[in-house]
Amino acid sequence: MKKFLMGLVLMTTTMVLNAQEPVVLDLWPKGAPNSNGLTGEEQLLENGRVANVTKPTLTVYPAIKRNGMAVIACPGGGYVRLAMNHEGHDMAAWFNGQGITYAVLKYRMPNGHFEAPLSDVQQAIRIMRQHAAEWGLAPDKVGIMGASAGGHLASAAATHYTSGEDRPDFQILFYPLIFLTKVVGKTMFGNDATDEMLNKYSSDLQVTPKTPPAIIFQSGDDHTVDPEHSLRYFKALIANKVPASLHIYPEGGHGWGYKESFTYKREWTGELEKWLREINQSRNQN
Repeated sequence: MKKFLMGLVLMTTTMVLNAQEPVVLDLWPKGAPNSNGLTGEEQLLENGRVANVTKPTLTVYPAIKRNGMAVIACPGGGYVRLAMNHEGHDMAAWFNGQGITYAVLKYRMPNGHFEAPLSDVQQAIRIMRQHAAEWGLAPDKVGIMGASAGGHLASAAATHYTSGEDRPDFQILFYPLIFLTKVVGKTMFGNDATDEMLNKYSSDLQVTPKTPPAIIFQSGDDHTVDPEHSLRYFKALIANKVPASLHIYPEGGHGWGYKESFTYKREWTGELEKWLREINQSRNQN
């Protein structure tokens, strides 16, 4: 027990030493280029969830011992709320401990205007690159991460970038929503969602050979976002010769994020740590 406690103290101390105080940035200090039509105060819900986001922000956790990499997290919440803790802030120390600067994006809900969250994630990527020198980042090592609906937003960033400034260099997806149905389309585009719009933002249909490499995590018993989403995206990536890794665990359901209760937490964190290390090494060799 004594050795266990000493190890726990050492691990906690190491995480603290590898992190700095977070920096909260207004995503659009001069005003966003578009609106989702929502007004009023932001709503703080249970377990750190938020809704009615009208002022998007980027909370950045700069690592002290930096390896040049950065990861921007897009929490999930069905495009109606954001699970800011277990799919966002709770992972900061883990990433910082690997020398990775970590950021959590509080993005606007679409509310029928998908251009709002999409422009938010693209702006977040630009901001990370603009601060590259300040935070010790390599401009070609900025990745995007997302869970559930946030996984869809992350994959949209990876397939709908407008230039090299907002193109992520890699993507990390947890139980992501990938292809769109009429029900989801109503939340994202309003009542006038067409099949053309649904197809345009079904990420499996938008993969090209220039789509950044991806690692995907999923539970086989997920009844909220069917594993077929992850499978289709993985197949599309492979078909376009984009490096991709897919890990489907036998149980766990949906929405586990960084929760200790997820049986396979040790497995996914180990796989992700290894994958990130390989991505970093490949960038160093280029």
